[in-house]
Amino acid sequence: MPDNYISSVQNHKIKKLLLLQQKSSERRHEGLFVVEGKREIAHCVEGGYQFDSVFCCPDYMDEEALELVRGFDGGVKRFEVSKEVYERIAYRGSTEGMIAEVRMRNSTLDKLQLGEHPLIVVLERVEKPGNLGAVLRSADAAGADAVIVCDPLTDLYNPNLIRSSIGAIFTVPCVASTSEECITFLKDHGIRILTAQLQDSSLYYDTDMTTPTAIVMGTESTGLTTQWRDAADAHIRIPMLGRLDSLNVSVSAAILLFEAVHQRQG
Repeated sequence: MPDNYISSVQNHKIKKLLLLQQKSSERRHEGLFVVEGKREIAHCVEGGYQFDSVFCCPDYMDEEALELVRGFDGGVKRFEVSKEVYERIAYRGSTEGMIAEVRMRNSTLDKLQLGEHPLIVVLERVEKPGNLGAVLRSADAAGADAVIVCDPLTDLYNPNLIRSSIGAIFTVPCVASTSEECITFLKDHGIRILTAQLQDSSLYYDTDMTTPTAIVMGTESTGLTTQWRDAADAHIRIPMLGRLDSLNVSVSAAILLFEAVHQRQG
């Protein structure tokens, strides 16, 4: 067996990996997060992230995955793990055979690089990693400039978020900030604030989204706070023709983002 072969789930490196998967406090302390899967790791590489370690199980890897691992430079620690160990650390039970520990980035509003007519998604107090991951996928598909998460209740490097985004967390700039900081940033950059809300609002397709635009959404249970409603340049809503009065935030984000795309391409 090679010197870097791990056959026990009691190995200290495996224990550390599991802690990084499970605890946001451990991720913050170590400055590391976990990425699982060939596609997600490839997007992470393309995003220019710095890798610390890669754990591979050749029994589950195809040639594309093997080639991806070969591409890492000598500064990345590589470990081969047994099938038993891999099945313990793999969340999806997939056959891709690779999991990595990656260095966190300190992304801030002032580091965002925006286009001439930016399109931004702002989420206030999002708490479900799966919802944020789905919003990131829509933001990527719509070519949005950034996703800003205000007063977040979930860790931006939560494994569930990374999985549900299918790596879009690495393709769309995503920044956490306070609502106050974000409002100041948007106004300083001349970005129009459109808040999605039922009260005192216009239909979304009657609202101009061709100018620099931030689409702002809150939680499904409580909506947006007064702070955002007061800061808005316009309030918009999606017509609800059934008996329910709200959509999942990720579905709403997709509808509003692609209305902006439609208007800008029209």
